[in-house]
Parts: sequence; C-alpha cells; structure tokens
Amino acid sequence: MASPAFEEIVEDFAFLDDWEDRYATVIDMGKSLPDMDPALKVPATKVEGCASQVWLHPEITDGKFSFAGDSDAMIVKGLIAVLSALYTDLPLSEVSKVDAPAELARLGLNEHLSSQRSNGLRAMVERIRQYASEAA
Repeated sequence: MASPAFEEIVEDFAFLDDWEDRYATVIDMGKSLPDMDPALKVPATKVEGCASQVWLHPEITDGKFSFAGDSDAMIVKGLIAVLSALYTDLPLSEVSKVDAPAELARLGLNEHLSSQRSNGLRAMVERIRQYASEAA
C-alpha cells in the first residue's frame, strides 16, 4: 500500500549496509524537505509527545492528502520526510488504512530509534491519521 516514493526509499535502504548510512540518508532527506511557512508553526500544528519541536500541517488537494512539516532536530525532520513519502498524494480515504509501523519496519528504523524518537514517530503518525479522519 506504500506510495512509489516510499518504495524508492525502501529500495535505497536495501543497499545500505549499516545503520549509520541509513541514519545519514534520513538526515539528508530532512535537509531536502521544503521549508515550512513559519506562520504554520502554531500550537494547533505542533505535535505533542515528541522530544523535539515538531509541526505538521495537513493539506488536502483534489481529495489527496499531503502535509507540510518541520522540526528543530535533523533526524526528526528526516523522519517527517519519510512520512511524507509514505502518505503524500494518497486519497484521503486511504490514509487511515496505511499500516505505518509495518511500512516503517521495512526500513529497519524500529531497532535503531531511541524510545523517545519512536514515541515521537508514533505521535506524528497518529496526528496524520487524525487529520485525515477529521477531513474525511
């Protein structure tokens, strides 16, 4: 059920032998994430439950879901980019059907993120699902 963009990440990760390379790739993805409009960094878009500052702003265009996101931590910004690849351009009705933990496990992230980062990642996924269900 993953998007072609996410499948590309899975393929790229298959060629990376160790976590350090994957970690660097996630950080690079965060660096390439478009800047989020500072006006969108408000309490309503802030994701609670993350150790770092995280903002997600949903965008629905022609029935397809996407979001703008940002964080003050580079690895988290990279995780936002991974989630963006997973969810962007999905029909709104499909967002809640994505098994994000299973998809992210394909990247081997589960074994290498701290418990705080894992909790933050779960909070971001929950926020995305919440946005989609409210908009549906």
